[in-house]
Formats: sequence, C-alpha cells, structure tokens
Amino acid sequence: MDKPEQKILAANLVEHLVTPTFVLDKEGKVIIWNRACEKLTGLKAEEVIGTKDHWRAFYSRERLCLADVIVQGRTDELGELYAVHAHPSIHGTGYKVENWCVMPRTRSRLYLTADAGPIYGEQGELIAVVQTMRDSTDYKKAQSALEALSVTDELTGLHNRRFFNEQLHMEWSRGIRNNEPLSLILLDIDYFKQYNDLYGHIAGDECLMSVARVLQHAMLRSSDITTRYGGEEFCMLLPNTTMEGAFEVAERVRSAMARLDIPHEQNTAAPHVTLSDGIACLMPSPEANPSELIALADEALYKAKELGRNKSTTVQDGSIETTAGINNN
Repeated sequence: MDKPEQKILAANLVEHLVTPTFVLDKEGKVIIWNRACEKLTGLKAEEVIGTKDHWRAFYSRERLCLADVIVQGRTDELGELYAVHAHPSIHGTGYKVENWCVMPRTRSRLYLTADAGPIYGEQGELIAVVQTMRDSTDYKKAQSALEALSVTDELTGLHNRRFFNEQLHMEWSRGIRNNEPLSLILLDIDYFKQYNDLYGHIAGDECLMSVARVLQHAMLRSSDITTRYGGEEFCMLLPNTTMEGAFEVAERVRSAMARLDIPHEQNTAAPHVTLSDGIACLMPSPEANPSELIALADEALYKAKELGRNKSTTVQDGSIETTAGINNN
C-alpha cells in the first residue's frame, strides 16, 4: 500500500470512529470532522472543514480549543483555559483537559474530556493535531454529588466540620492577601442534653434543624459560611467582617431563635430554646494560625455559658468582653 492509499485509509478510519474526533492542519484549519463529532456538537463537517471556526461547536465566544493550543505552541496557557489539565506523559506528547462547555448548536451543557496530540512528519515538522472528546457529564455530576455529600451534614443540610476546616484556611489566606479581618461565631444550644432527655431525640433533631434554618436566613452574603460544628454546636465564618458586624449577626440569630419560641422547660436562661454565642475576630497574618481564631471563639463561648447562657460574648485581640445583648427572657 503506497502513501496516498495509507492517507485515504487513515482518513476513513478517523471518519468512522465512534469517538468524536477532529483534526487540524499545521495552520489550525479543520481537515477532518468525523460523524461522531457531528453528533456530539450538532455541527456538520461541511460547516467547518477548511476553516478555523471549530470553536463555535463548543463556545459562544471565540477561544482556543486544546488542538489550537498545540498548533500554536501555547501550552503554557492551559492553566488559564482549563480548570483541569494534564501535561504530556512518558507515553507521548499529547495533553488531556476537562471543562464545561455550553454547546451553542445543541443548546446543552456538557462536561467534556478532551485529548489532543501532534502528528509529525519525517523531518520532525508538525503536520497536524488530532483531538478526541468524551462526554463525561454524567460522571462529573455523580462526582460532584459525592463531593457535596462528603462536606454536608446529613441532618441539617448545612456544611460539616470538614468543609469548615477547608474554608477557614482558605479565608485566612484571603484575609492575609487582602488585609481584611476574619470573624468567627461559635453557637451552642443551651441545655440541649436536657432538651433531648425531656422531649426525645426526634424533637431534638427538629430543634437542630430549626437552628440550622435560622442560621441560613441570618446569612446576608454568599461569602458567609455556616456549618454544623458538631453535636449541638454550630459556627458562622464571616470573611471581611469586624467584631461589631459579627456581633450584629449573632444577635440577629438569637433574636430569631427567641421568636420561634420553642418550649424548653429545663432551660434556666429562658422558658424556650436559646443560644450562647462566642465571637472572635482576628486580622489574619502569616505569623499566626487560623486555629487561634477557633480557640478565641471557644473561649468566648465558654465565658457566655459561665455567665448564665443566652448571651453573646466577644473576644478580640486577646481581650474578653461580655455583652448580654438582647434579653430574651
């Protein structure tokens, strides 16, 4: 079989592959756009063959596809173009990327995994770049669902402690970069064990869910993070928030709980379910550790309980200040 026949055979093989595949020449123009690619994108081969318009199959605005990156030698930009990308392996010189694409022609949102690699001539010159694609949408959605479950408290639907720990370090770093304060509120349901013993664990679960709803409604910004810290303890992480701002949030939460008026006969602080709050605020710095913020808020919470519960107590710069706040009796 001579070379022209080999080229024809190779083109026919690519054309009939079940894997969506297209090929760019060394100028970045489409020379092959197979049937599986037509099916995936809704774009016919005759619309793109001989053009550089293949980006229209995946994006509403012009941008580089993986094959373009290789043709143009711009692989150093992969990190800007794709959230997930892999460098060439020892098995070849290709690249692998993943990203969400809103397909203009099919009007569908797909998570595509793409692999692309160069084809070189006998003298080492670039001849073409082949890109294959795989629809990984179902896998990505399942993965995202599992990730969400791993950081979500099953009972309340709030984020869990694992998520809190991750976000605390992220927000601490952000506070250092932006020179912004970081506040933390630790909240504890007063005499919750007695509540459980008196009203039963089903009522206790309902009480926890009520507190969770109050905390969610108290958040005024998407950057605020509310989690179930453990047992009857919750926390609110408030980026770029001063002590005064955090105190206002804590009091808003306590007032909302008072309005719910959930009976609690064993609560010596009030005849209904109440919360004790410990509030801390620090200016993050490279020399300090975010665990210090937790320790201060925990110290403030302990002080609130010591002083009779149903109170908000603040700690700032190592100084404890007790503020009764709104009297919910």
